[in-house]
Amino acid sequence: MKVLKFGGTSVANAENIQKVKAIVASEKVEKNMVIVVSALGGVTDLLLKTASLAVNHDETYKETLQYIEDRHLETIQNLIPITSQSPIISKVKQDLNQLETLFEGLFLLGEMTPRTSDKIVSYGELLSSYIISEYFKASQLDAALKDSRDLIKTNNQFGKALVDFKLTNTNCYFYFKSAKQLITVVPGFVSSTLEGETTTLGRGGSDYTAAIIAGATDANLLEIWTDVSGMYTANPKVVKQAKAIEKISYEEAMELSHFGAKVLYPPTVQPVLQKQIPILIKNTFKPEEIGTLIVKDEKSTELPVKGISNVDKVALLTLEGVGMVGIPGISKRLFEVLSQESISVILITQASSEHSICLGISAADTTRAKVAVNEAFAYEISLKKIEPANIESGLSIIALVGDQMKSHQGLSGKMFSTLGKNNVNIRAIAQGASERNISAVIDEKDVNKALNALHERFFEEQTKQLNLFVTGVGNVGEKFLAQIHQQKKFLKERLKLNVRVIALSNSKKMVFNENGISLSNWKEELAAGEVASLNGFFEKVKGLNLRNSIFVDNTANDVVAATYAPYLRNSIAVVTCNKIAAASDYKNYQLLKKLSFNYNAPFLFETNVGAGLPIIDTLKNLIASGDSIHTIKAVLSGSLNFVFNNFKESSTFHDVVQQAKKEGYTEPDPKIDLSGVDVARKILILARESGYQIDMENIENLPFLPQESLDTPTVPEFFETLKTHDAHFNALYEKAKANGARLKYVATFENGKAKVGLEEIPSDHPFYNLEGKDNIVLFYTDRYQEQPLLIKGAGAGADVTASGIFADIIRVGSN
Repeated sequence: MKVLKFGGTSVANAENIQKVKAIVASEKVEKNMVIVVSALGGVTDLLLKTASLAVNHDETYKETLQYIEDRHLETIQNLIPITSQSPIISKVKQDLNQLETLFEGLFLLGEMTPRTSDKIVSYGELLSSYIISEYFKASQLDAALKDSRDLIKTNNQFGKALVDFKLTNTNCYFYFKSAKQLITVVPGFVSSTLEGETTTLGRGGSDYTAAIIAGATDANLLEIWTDVSGMYTANPKVVKQAKAIEKISYEEAMELSHFGAKVLYPPTVQPVLQKQIPILIKNTFKPEEIGTLIVKDEKSTELPVKGISNVDKVALLTLEGVGMVGIPGISKRLFEVLSQESISVILITQASSEHSICLGISAADTTRAKVAVNEAFAYEISLKKIEPANIESGLSIIALVGDQMKSHQGLSGKMFSTLGKNNVNIRAIAQGASERNISAVIDEKDVNKALNALHERFFEEQTKQLNLFVTGVGNVGEKFLAQIHQQKKFLKERLKLNVRVIALSNSKKMVFNENGISLSNWKEELAAGEVASLNGFFEKVKGLNLRNSIFVDNTANDVVAATYAPYLRNSIAVVTCNKIAAASDYKNYQLLKKLSFNYNAPFLFETNVGAGLPIIDTLKNLIASGDSIHTIKAVLSGSLNFVFNNFKESSTFHDVVQQAKKEGYTEPDPKIDLSGVDVARKILILARESGYQIDMENIENLPFLPQESLDTPTVPEFFETLKTHDAHFNALYEKAKANGARLKYVATFENGKAKVGLEEIPSDHPFYNLEGKDNIVLFYTDRYQEQPLLIKGAGAGADVTASGIFADIIRVGSN
């Protein structure tokens, strides 16, 4: 024998009921197949709403009642041949007239008892089961209707009646043993007392009805047909990568159900658990999909974690005080108080010192719980031996579930480190002795991020998703996006990094797409975006609260650089080619470094010195390995090197600088490069990364530009002064040439002091043959005293700078 249960969404309308009939008709059953059905989707809530309106003397209850009638009549008209509709419509109208009489009574009395409520809501399943059974008959299926009130007997605890299993099992056994029809349609949720009064089985009642019948008749299989394809590794509405679990144990299913998996209600399992009857969860709308099979023992060789679930709208109630230490009976009193108030405890954790007990309860119960607990411990509170009950709201519980978790070490560590890396604060932790469940209480706002991060960690082949929020899409930004687009497949396949650009911004527009912006047409998306705002951009990034978020600054803007701290405080990594922050006041630099460490948010700026060259990374590795930096000699401006390598008798200084700007080797304002400010920032950053406390005013800057050029307020005016002082630049060139030297703009850090300036480099110096836009750095250290560690290569240009940013993104992903 097989029992199939179809939920409210599966029988919501005629179209869906036709799908149900097709599933039933495809089953190969020789005898006794039971079809348990819920009310038409949403009807139970409508019945309760109608009752509430009637009790409150609101005559609009008649409108909702009429809507309920119309729903059922429309379903009949769409399912049953017109020649057979009359008696079915007559029977349904008769039942609806009885229902109307009940509502009229509520309207007159102004109150509703649990007994009346059960009577009213039972009509949902009674009507749907009747219509569906008649439709089956009209479709030539060998079907009959059986009222579940004749089979399932309960006590008179209306609203959530307790089943008399001895009598119920006997009723079911003898009825189905003698039933002649192949298919029996039964209303779910509905039962009755020994006196014949209608009762209901509470939340998940239709599933429970199916399980009761399956257990009573020793069914071969219980099938739960719903609108999802089984139990998932996580909520698929929150975690898009979630997948259906093919096989799971009863215990795992109950744990996942308890912690928020809505597919199955835990009591459903009980009637079939002892008899080891398998439960198969299937999708009415995708019957071809395998679904989830729930069995007694699931000895899977797969990952030990079967699923990740959560419970929303949770509050923590904490009772603490010195008067609790070593005092027997405190826990007993606390739980008794909550039990008397019918408040369920979801989670329990207690300090080993016995100084406090922390309980997870439904947020809806917090006021009652606090009042009851404070009253129960009023004496101890008055003596200040126990503090008044403390309530923390706005929380959720997330849980890892799996039978085999106890056999695998380090799962808790992986769980908590994953949450920690994503700045998910844990308020409480609980783990049962069976080690089938590890639970943590977190802020509601972090649930989406936590579930996705944990699912990625335990289920997604170690593929890590990086969510980028990019500001600045000029030369460097455009090249960076092109590189991401080109390498996306490689990153996913080889490095297991799924890089998504979630937001883009320039000075005018910004655009967000939580599913990722298409890098094939990002310019069009950005052009159609909203007005740009630095604060608005940050608030949206913060609000999305995505795991592994990275703010990417491709600008040279001081205002953008000033926004890094809030990102880091929210555990959002910062990757930037903007030198202003790392070269700002030392206290700000130190703050950003501290925030990065405290909030586990990488702050990477490799491109600040040498574009794509691994200069800062190499320096960090030297320091980390215990080496000490004595001297740094470097040509750090690719733009200045380009300028002086191309400045000859055949060209003017003005024209060479114009060419450098056009090819993207200089900052938008070339004066930043030519004044030495840019190089000063770079040597400052290297000095700081070497462990020295130094500020810009401590760097000696020996300018080669005339004062008039340095004082110009605009870029065009600056270029005009380069023409005016052409003789000055020619003289610098001729003097170096006469000395057999070449001009290089050199940065030096030695004995804690730094300077930058134009130098004549002799032919035997390592800097002499530095060509094009290349940079070169010499590190003299404890280990590299005689022969310095040398790093050389292209140090300017949009492509290499973009590749340096790209490399920092990969470093974050590998963290």
